[in-house]
Order: sequence, then C-alpha cells, then structure tokens
Amino acid sequence: MTGPARRVVLYGRPGCHLCADALEVVERVRARTPFELEQRDIERDDALLRAYLERIPVITIDGREAFELFVGEQALESALKSAPPPQ
Repeated sequence: MTGPARRVVLYGRPGCHLCADALEVVERVRARTPFELEQRDIERDDALLRAYLERIPVITIDGREAFELFVGEQALESALKSAPPPQ
C-alpha cells in the first residue's frame, strides 16, 4: 500500500528564467517519481511577494523549504526519498 502523495510547491513568478528552469527539472523528476505539484505565482499574494521576491524559485516538499534559486534533479530526487512522508 502506498502512502499519501508527496506535495511539491514551486514558488515563482512570470518571466523568471530561473523559475522556468526549475520547473523543467521538477517535471523531469515528477515523470520518474510521481508527486503532487502546485505552482504559486508570488505576484498574486503580497505576503508571498515579500517572503520570496529575492529568493525565487523556492521549492517546498510537504510544506518544508527544500531549495531556493537552483535545484538539481538528483538533489530533488534525494530530498523526495529522504524527507519524512506527510502525516
């Protein structure tokens, strides 16, 4: 029996080339290791804009920040395997 799906959130904004690069990495990993993916546009929320403007892209796994600015495929896969599963 499988547990709950991992949830990955990518915080970014339109026109951010690092965000586009991160999304490509996330999608390649997701093709091999299924998880829920949500993309959040920080420009749609003032609190997110203040929190992440200088740090995007930011990637969280099950609500915990895992990466900012850059993400590698192997690092993301390792983080998905090593992070404790959601409760």
